[in-house]
Amino acid sequence: MRIDFLGLEAFLNIAELGSFQQAAARLNLSQTALSHRMKKLEDDLGLRLLMRTTRQVSLTPAGLDFLPKARRILDELSLSVEALREQGRRHQEQIAIGCLPTIAVSHLPCVLREFATTYPNVSVQVFDNSALEIAELVQSGAVAFAVTLISTTAWDVEAKPLLKEPFVLLCRDDHPFAQAASVNWSALEGTPLVRISPRAGNRGLIDAALGSRREALQWRYEVQHVATAVGMVLAGIGLSVVPRLAIDLPGTPGLVAVSLRNPSITRSLGIIQKRGLPLPPTSQALQDLFIGALRSRAAVPGLVK
Repeated sequence: MRIDFLGLEAFLNIAELGSFQQAAARLNLSQTALSHRMKKLEDDLGLRLLMRTTRQVSLTPAGLDFLPKARRILDELSLSVEALREQGRRHQEQIAIGCLPTIAVSHLPCVLREFATTYPNVSVQVFDNSALEIAELVQSGAVAFAVTLISTTAWDVEAKPLLKEPFVLLCRDDHPFAQAASVNWSALEGTPLVRISPRAGNRGLIDAALGSRREALQWRYEVQHVATAVGMVLAGIGLSVVPRLAIDLPGTPGLVAVSLRNPSITRSLGIIQKRGLPLPPTSQALQDLFIGALRSRAAVPGLVK
């Protein structure tokens, strides 16, 4: 026998409120529609559940006996439906990606906003870690792909270079270097500098390019993240050498990025992913949005493809 859940709902609300009028209002039905539901339920059962007079509604003996059973049926149905919804939420598609912190701040929000317009039900987990940690996540398969430094990669990692980003000198706009078109590395000798931890990946590139000349520089402070170095420069306690995109970090007025010469140092940015492992369509769509964002960024002065 098919269970008349709409009829059960009508019966429980009438029994609880003692009024067809109030029950109809709660269920957003007309009293006529509610009466039809109630009549159909009673006809299906072959029993009268309610006694209705001009003044009140009361339960028949059969209605009194049936009330707790009907309530239990609907309670169990409600719990089952909620359990299924929770199961659906747990099985919601999720993408995990890696992203350098500077890219995560400057590009990720716009990319995710555009992605959400097409895939509103896909959740994204972002590992905004160091380049070394991101490479490990890609190799382990913990992330679908990563936006990071392109350097010597493991045999099982595929790299897609997208742009070369120069390192620049970051200083306050009231510093003497702020008016220069460019600054030689030798001019930085004796100036307090803030450098980034080797785990970020940037320091290795700078050290390799400078060679023994790096020993003449006064690296007074060391931090873990570019954003911290930006804050320290803004406070006036030193200068820093950061990737060009780092100056796009929000909330940093009063800072100037100056080109560095002799030598000029760049880092290569792009996408890395596990070799031979095709991406699901949603992950590929997100990667394509990142590629488009970074390639358009390559048109900015100082950045090259």
